[in-house]
Amino acid sequence: MLSMAKVFAVTNQKGGVGKTTTSINLAASLVKTKRRVLLVDIDPQGNATMGSGVPKNEIITSVYQVLLGLEPVDRALRPTDGGYDLVPANSDLAGAEVELIGLDRRERRLRTALDPIQDQYDYILIDCPPSLNLLTVNALVASQAVLIPMQCEYYALEGLSSLVATIQRVREALNPQLQIAGLLRTMYDPRNNLANEVSAQLLQHFGDKLYRTIIPRNVRLAEAPSYGKPVITYDMESKGAQAYLALAGEILRREEAA
Repeated sequence: MLSMAKVFAVTNQKGGVGKTTTSINLAASLVKTKRRVLLVDIDPQGNATMGSGVPKNEIITSVYQVLLGLEPVDRALRPTDGGYDLVPANSDLAGAEVELIGLDRRERRLRTALDPIQDQYDYILIDCPPSLNLLTVNALVASQAVLIPMQCEYYALEGLSSLVATIQRVREALNPQLQIAGLLRTMYDPRNNLANEVSAQLLQHFGDKLYRTIIPRNVRLAEAPSYGKPVITYDMESKGAQAYLALAGEILRREEAA
């Protein structure tokens, strides 16, 4: 029997929490563990595309054509220097939401598109836009698990409750197998008292759903996207690279224990 990819939606409707950074660097870190990885960019900003070294204005076939059923997903696949494959996105995707509304099975377009290549990968990561829109719903319906990156700051918990409610609704109506894989603390500064307080609250609320790995604030992590590289390719020795390698290890250990 062919093994199917484990599909993760990397999502949080709050912007600037490290979703794209996590998607790119987790993809590259999983590749380092000899896993076959696909990264799907479904954010119209195309940051995961640019951060993977693919110029978004040069893309002929993107996730937009794939979602609308104009092209099969394998026509959109691009190799990257990080070792993972990419389904890229650009600003064409901004119009897709309106176009999707008129289509049948509109919440299942991504899932249907990814089905034919599921057995080619061990992991498929989907980088979601910073809103709970139809693109994000497509990602949640296509996934088995949700990875939620978040900063430990004042409004973090407030936004989290509406995301958890959305995941619950998608599970009930469209995708019964959907689970929260884990919450990831990003851009963490242990000298910040508030960060430590929020971190303690997360542990209290979510227990073992909270990844033990914490992603620190790190200059190298912030610089890497402007070079179109995962931090692991840009500076393997950096704290950021080491943290994402640790996260990949933690995810693999959880899978094995499940």
